[in-house]
Amino acid sequence: MSSAKRTDTRPAAPHAADSHDMIRVHGARENNLKDVSIEIPKRRLTVFTGVSGSGKSSLVFNTIAAESQRLINETYSAFVQGFMPTLARPEVDVLDGLTTAIIVDQQRMGADPRSTVGTATDANAMLRILFSRLGDPHIGPPSAYSFNTASVRASGAITVERGSKKAVKATYERTGGMCTNCEGRGKVSDIDLSQLYDDSKSLAEGAFTIPGWKSDSQWTVQVYAQSGFVDPHKPIREYTEKELRDFLYGEPVKVKVNGVNLTYEGLIPKIQKSFLSKDKESMQPHIRAFVERAVTFTTCPECDGTRLSEGARSSRIGKISIADACAMEIRDLAEWVRGLDEPSVAPLLTALRDTLDSFVEIGLGYLSLDRPAGTLSGGEAQRVKMIRHLGSSLTDTTYVFDEPTIGLHPHDIQRMNDLLLRLRDKGNTVLVVEHKPEAIAIADHVVDLGPGAGTAGGTVCFEGTVEDLRSAGTVTGRHLDDRSSLKETVRKPTGALEIRGANTHNLQDVDVDIPLGVLCVVTGVAGSGKSSLIHGSVPAGADVVAVDQSPIKGSRRSNPATYTGLLDPIRKAFAKANGVKPALFSANSEGACPTCNGAGVIYTDLAMMAGVASPCEDCEGKRFQPSVLEYRFGGRDISEVLAMSVAQAEEFFGAGEARTPAAHKILQRLADVGLGYLTLGQPLTTLSGGERQRLKLATHMGEKGGVYVLDEPTTGLHLADVEQLLGLLDRLVDAGKSVIVIEHHQAVMAHADWIIDLGPGAGHDGGRIVFEGTPADLVADRSTLTGEHLAAYVGT
Repeated sequence: MSSAKRTDTRPAAPHAADSHDMIRVHGARENNLKDVSIEIPKRRLTVFTGVSGSGKSSLVFNTIAAESQRLINETYSAFVQGFMPTLARPEVDVLDGLTTAIIVDQQRMGADPRSTVGTATDANAMLRILFSRLGDPHIGPPSAYSFNTASVRASGAITVERGSKKAVKATYERTGGMCTNCEGRGKVSDIDLSQLYDDSKSLAEGAFTIPGWKSDSQWTVQVYAQSGFVDPHKPIREYTEKELRDFLYGEPVKVKVNGVNLTYEGLIPKIQKSFLSKDKESMQPHIRAFVERAVTFTTCPECDGTRLSEGARSSRIGKISIADACAMEIRDLAEWVRGLDEPSVAPLLTALRDTLDSFVEIGLGYLSLDRPAGTLSGGEAQRVKMIRHLGSSLTDTTYVFDEPTIGLHPHDIQRMNDLLLRLRDKGNTVLVVEHKPEAIAIADHVVDLGPGAGTAGGTVCFEGTVEDLRSAGTVTGRHLDDRSSLKETVRKPTGALEIRGANTHNLQDVDVDIPLGVLCVVTGVAGSGKSSLIHGSVPAGADVVAVDQSPIKGSRRSNPATYTGLLDPIRKAFAKANGVKPALFSANSEGACPTCNGAGVIYTDLAMMAGVASPCEDCEGKRFQPSVLEYRFGGRDISEVLAMSVAQAEEFFGAGEARTPAAHKILQRLADVGLGYLTLGQPLTTLSGGERQRLKLATHMGEKGGVYVLDEPTTGLHLADVEQLLGLLDRLVDAGKSVIVIEHHQAVMAHADWIIDLGPGAGHDGGRIVFEGTPADLVADRSTLTGEHLAAYVGT
């Protein structure tokens, strides 16, 4: 055996390849960034900080990560690019030293009722293969265990065009695992007919109570009235059995209405197609309220909510069916898989074990694979997305995280920090947008943006180490070591909201009295049952206003003025002052510029390349017809008003000739939640996650309710903004409201009048009340994980 001879020849100069150790950004102008130039070290953990709206996401996600993804997409053929999202080049002069970016953001997983934790990861696919190989009795291929696959059988003649044409007899069969009763959804819907019509009236008298169905002019109503199947002048309760069957369940048929051919079908299938096939979250509020009233969902009686056919439920490995496996907590399922020893499927078992162990390692062992993906919080969804990257062998990759500590108890943040450091230590560049001091503390490099939000931000205030940040004098540096102190006196409750025998998800018959008239904080480790207790047990009624973490649905035409209802009083004020119709002052209605249809820009679709948006030359991006801009109110036209910030508009509509109390009240609420810097016409698509949640909070603050339920309102808030939020919560309580907050932030806990702590662990280890009392009692007691961390936080 010979070995090559080594000579010690040291290079005179470093290798050229080793000089690319920085990601260089020059002249970034995306959103509110002001010609930002910065160098970010590779193979290090860099944390981006700054107040909400300072430009962190614009720099990290919309510039660095977006350009990396765009460049990778360009390496594919034009055919493949046609199926990919088209990405525009960010507004930046130079981006150098980029590596492949993997984005792990807070976007909620799709609210599709068929999507579960198992289908959103590879776990379900691997389980289906496992059962198709080892299940007894054997019922078919992996598709036979899939609740998204229906069984299909067909036979007949097909024509094969190969040489001379000839008909060939063929049969086709596919075995699926879908429950035929609920079609793989696990729930069946039942429609409350009393919410659809008033049976004491006839169709001609306006019997329908469905939003938008008016008896005089609405085509849909005329189809029923003139179909010939029912008498339009007879009250519905007097219909014969045949008339009622045709009215509710009639098959689609063509009918003539006023000389026009239209399709008639029964009311129930019509409602199912019109309302139930759409995502509830995308509906207008009054339509969503109708659907929630009219439709009740119950567990499917045939599959007992498992979504699977009888055949799929009957096939077992040992005593466990695939439905049992998906219903287990993932940590228990991991133990079961570890106990299987079958050489023929050894590679599959290894991969499945690794995936399930990743769930446990990342702190999601309390979930089950059949948990609907739409019910995961933003933090849980982000950690589920992390799972496929934990065991990856890739190095020299850029991982981009958006507040990975969201939804994590202080006890869990250390585990998340360890995972981020592990990714870095494998030779990857890790970029993290973060507000929590515990997460900022582990950074190798910190970039602080600001100094303010919106137009007052967009510049780099600081670059360097965490130690240097503390003495830098920036907003983040000054607040990094802020610690709230416990309140000396707490408010006395004015009553109690009684919850008895709560058993939603993992709750173990919980009895608790939630005090009213005070600031009550519900806390506990992730998965301990906080949301199940509050959202699942607090009765949703006219007196309860819930502000959860669900995303705001909005197109680039939506803005703070349209979302909050602020545009209505403004349009009416303009219309009254000028003696014209309010619709003229809407860019989505009659006042829209005809060239760009009120969008302000002209979009040119370039197929597989990014589309181009150029300002409309006719309206110069103002979105309105020139004639509309001649109408003034308080000396301003409508486009100038929409270009104002909330703070400027609050002053404008608060006094003088432009005084409009209805508009001023909404603007005050926007300023109260810290959104004074937003412009009224800014597209919702450009807002950060924290800004969207506070916009939602401001909107709900106008509702008449005695009990406010907030789900982690500190999400996306800078340390300096938390103080402002606490002031807002105090004002709500002092105004006679009861505020219940689900929260992990110790500053909010310390400020509470009453704390309810759930635990002691997650999943089946949680679901119990481990402490009730004041924050001072919790700190003195130190009997729970929350108590220990709160005591350390307040320094006692």
